Amino acid sequence: MLSHKDIVQTIDMIDSQHLDVRTITMGISLFDCADSDTDAACRKIQDKIYHCAKDLVRTGEDIQREFGIPVVNKRISVTPVAMITSSADPDDYVKYALALDNAARACGVDFIGGYSALVQKGMTRSDEALIRSLPEALACTQIMCASVNVGSTKAGINMDAVALMGQVVKDTAALTEAVDGGGCAKLVVFCNAVEDNPFMAGAFHGPGEAEKVINVGVSGPGVVLTALQEVKGQPFDVVAETVKKTAFRVTRMGQLVAREASKRLDTPFGIVDLSLAPTSVVGDSVARILEEMGLERVGTHGTTAALALLNDAVKKGGIMASSSVGGLSGAFIPVSEDEGMIDAAARGVLTIDKLEAMTCVCSVGLDMIAVPGDTPAETIAAMIADEAAIGMINNKTTAVRVIPVPGKGVGDTVDFGGLLGSAPIIPVHRESSADFVKRGGRIPAPIHSLRN
Repeated sequence: MLSHKDIVQTIDMIDSQHLDVRTITMGISLFDCADSDTDAACRKIQDKIYHCAKDLVRTGEDIQREFGIPVVNKRISVTPVAMITSSADPDDYVKYALALDNAARACGVDFIGGYSALVQKGMTRSDEALIRSLPEALACTQIMCASVNVGSTKAGINMDAVALMGQVVKDTAALTEAVDGGGCAKLVVFCNAVEDNPFMAGAFHGPGEAEKVINVGVSGPGVVLTALQEVKGQPFDVVAETVKKTAFRVTRMGQLVAREASKRLDTPFGIVDLSLAPTSVVGDSVARILEEMGLERVGTHGTTAALALLNDAVKKGGIMASSSVGGLSGAFIPVSEDEGMIDAAARGVLTIDKLEAMTCVCSVGLDMIAVPGDTPAETIAAMIADEAAIGMINNKTTAVRVIPVPGKGVGDTVDFGGLLGSAPIIPVHRESSADFVKRGGRIPAPIHSLRN
């Protein structure tokens, strides 16, 4: 039961603090759509996605109208496509991408994820074919997102896949030069990818999931910022407790929406992902939360410690509120999508090295970072390897979503539009990593992977 005070607080969080349900994501299994005939498989994929998700957008809009809770995005995630295409001709893979894109647009959703491969220990024929098709697939589709998992704590890091993904990112940027390499904004390279992530571009419906599920992602950086403004100057244990209590209230709202959507769509409820996912709107920034803790600007010394406290307190608050918290719950640090991060990067305070340090304690990794267009593929691969190593050793999810913007360099700014925001192009190290990346093979799993 909610008290009158709880109701008033929630209304205020929605009206003035940018609290929203960032996404209702329907996960759909495509295992029964596999077919040796690519065209037949694509028809099955489109038919199943439409049959399952045709009412998803309307349901989200109905819930928003009836409950007064903003539901920003409606999305679909599907089984990693490489798992159902083992008999496909390598030249046919883009057809699968188009089938996903067409089905998602027919349903009216914002994004669909799952053009993905899991290659942490090695690549099958279908895995490699899908990865090599990524640049063309991302260039010829509108709302389809892709991901590749190149490492895990249990398996180590597949450096052959890492090297290939460095080149794929470069090729994707080149093929989408007309939108400043924007195809790369729809591509994530993971270590320890989770199977129930509702957030794009890395969402997919894992092989351990049910036939279909409803996952909800909730976001509220503005709510946390407002709460911390009320405890200005207080010790860090007070700060942590304040964040935890705020996250509890936000998660409760997310679970309400998730269960309502589950009931109306006759689809099992999966998880609530409580992630502080920022936007470029002023007052909806993770960076400003960190600065409220006492930092003059995000990126200065103390930033990693502040982010560690925030991420942990958010998770604790979510776990208190629901037994179904999952996904990537915590704090995201996508540079182009956070007005505070944009400001700090433009001033040169937030650097690529500091961002990498922050990924040790945040929920994902190097996210939505614009780098010079002439950055070599091997340098991008080495960035992926560094992030994968952080994830592998620390048994956490890490990811890389960088955009080498064709024809632009340090000092330029790029605007990706909408939720993707804009970002200054930041420098990367110019010293070569080519010989390191060319070694190939596999970085072995750490000793603590042997726990059983």
